[in-house]
Amino acid sequence: MQLLPTSLIYFREVAGTGSITEAAEILHVSPSAISRQMSKLESSAGAPLFVRHPRGMMLTEAGRLVLAHARRSELEGESLLQELRDTESRRTSVIKVASAEGLAHCRVPAAIATMVASYSDVVFNLVVVPSAEATRQVIDGKADIAAVFALGPQRDVTVEFSLPAPALAAVTRDHRLAARDSVSLKELCEEKLALPGRGITQRELFDIAVQREGLSPEIVLETDQVGPILAFARSGAGVALMSRFTVPAREDAGLVFIPVDNTVFLQREGQIQTMAGRRKSALVTAFASALADELLAE
Repeated sequence: MQLLPTSLIYFREVAGTGSITEAAEILHVSPSAISRQMSKLESSAGAPLFVRHPRGMMLTEAGRLVLAHARRSELEGESLLQELRDTESRRTSVIKVASAEGLAHCRVPAAIATMVASYSDVVFNLVVVPSAEATRQVIDGKADIAAVFALGPQRDVTVEFSLPAPALAAVTRDHRLAARDSVSLKELCEEKLALPGRGITQRELFDIAVQREGLSPEIVLETDQVGPILAFARSGAGVALMSRFTVPAREDAGLVFIPVDNTVFLQREGQIQTMAGRRKSALVTAFASALADELLAE
């Protein structure tokens, strides 16, 4: 059962293919029928939705807004139908979560554990991807909710919750820095370092900070995975740069986590995101709340 209006169904295919002819082939209708619907839609919108080029059709800014509306409408229709089916048959609901690797290490699983202990009719599909891709999956409707690291507000999503994600230096309990209340970037750069890989926001901020201060860090390990960074810190070979949210609420056995005293890292936030304007189910709302509680946990 399709709840999306015919005009938006046609529009979505033209936007996706960039061609009325290709959209017509996919939808098994005539190109003229699609052209009429596009004309009516543009007339109703009061603005052109496409820029027409010899090689295809590209969305205008108004067109992008209509496409976002079409995606939300389609997803809300699917959610409504699924809720009706679940209510009728008491089927299990699936929450699709996209998460940055640092948050997927402990905070997201802890929130999932809270949910499954409280609700018998929910299961989770978790994908671990870079933060930008997690946000993209929410915008495209592939994920119901995202847990990401971000530098300020994001377009086309609703930020359900955000909290600064300061940087921490992870060291063994017998390390010379272990008793410190904080550590400077200069002191950090005097150690052998394990850092997140390039393209991760924390690494980007680190690189900006050391360049500003004219420091030359000794980076001996770069990785997108939390496990190897923690293992390096536990070995005592050096210091690992972590996020607050990557660290379990209970302190990791054998390690001490020391705040890095540099304002550049205060730009980074842990965010919970959903699609802008999309109606959230009661279970997604409950999961967002459980995840927010985990991010607040010390």
